[in-house]
Amino acid sequence: MSVTEGVKSACVPCAIGHFSTSATLLNEAVRFKKDGLTSPQVLDDIAQTIGEQNALERIDLTPAKIQTLPDWEKEIAETALERSRELRHMLESVQSMEELQSMAAATEEFYKWLNREWTSKRLEKCPTCQIKATEPETEKRDYSEYGKSVSEARQALIEEMRRARGE
Repeated sequence: MSVTEGVKSACVPCAIGHFSTSATLLNEAVRFKKDGLTSPQVLDDIAQTIGEQNALERIDLTPAKIQTLPDWEKEIAETALERSRELRHMLESVQSMEELQSMAAATEEFYKWLNREWTSKRLEKCPTCQIKATEPETEKRDYSEYGKSVSEARQALIEEMRRARGE
């Protein structure tokens, strides 16, 4: 592989790294659940996760980089970009530790999917590889509903708070 080819596909492996780091940071934040959402550790972990997703969106998955990718990789990059934006927006408006815990679990699941999907496809498309990619034993997940349960939980909490205040 030439240097140009390596750079050409660098955005998806970097996205995998950003989601891996984000999942780790959010899992770490959840460890401090008893300290609450406003604990310095939790706030710092959220801020670092937002930074990871910003870097992913603004450096690694720019339109210029995505357009140079082969079609199979563009699809994966676009999915990662969409999920990054969703995660970043949810983190910017997180309301509870339970919501953060749900985001941590969803981020870890998406990271695993992203890594497996890209690696499997890369091996399938590699003209010099002698490796036959196998299908994962578990069924492929549909991430079109990513974050929906968090939004529903947030809406239910807001409605409950309004009822408690008599609104």
